[in-house]
Amino acid sequence: MEGSGGSKAHLAPLGLAALAVTTFVFSMVQSNLVGGGADVAVELALLFGGLVLLLAGMWEYRAGNTYGAVAYSSLAAFWAVWSFLGSAQLSGALAGNTSGLALLFWVWAAFTAILAIAGLRVSGAALAFFGLLTVSLVLIAIGMTGSGSTDLVHIGGYVGIAAAVAAWYAVAAGIINHTWGKDVLPIIPLQK
Repeated sequence: MEGSGGSKAHLAPLGLAALAVTTFVFSMVQSNLVGGGADVAVELALLFGGLVLLLAGMWEYRAGNTYGAVAYSSLAAFWAVWSFLGSAQLSGALAGNTSGLALLFWVWAAFTAILAIAGLRVSGAALAFFGLLTVSLVLIAIGMTGSGSTDLVHIGGYVGIAAAVAAWYAVAAGIINHTWGKDVLPIIPLQK
């Protein structure tokens, strides 16, 4: 199926969709707005957040988009690792060991901060998503440390929901603008 935007597929919406959906479900669980959804979040993180993002990242690499290739492929690894750790936590194998998970979130918060800074040259949508995701991961990491608070994890979940909404907007803009062949939804380009 091809929209009127031309014969070449626009790759970004697929990766953004994987980020939006996975981040949303993960954040709904972290915010405690959905009880008992952790198993769904874990499976979604592996298949959509991991596998689909990896494919999108490789296609972005093939298209010569370094930012998309690095962002999607790396976050595919994050979601895959989190899904395995989340499975272990659900099974009780990581009972009480939140410091390891906190370290994971700290490392990925640093990485998403780099993507947010690079997003200053990409678009307002990229900056919004990666900026909000960075804040979300920092709050979750602090909340998971020994002296942390589950309230911070919940707040991090709410910020993650806002990040997912920003990504969904970017998905909609990418698909609609490409299909219509013009900018119907602005993504606020930040490049000079």
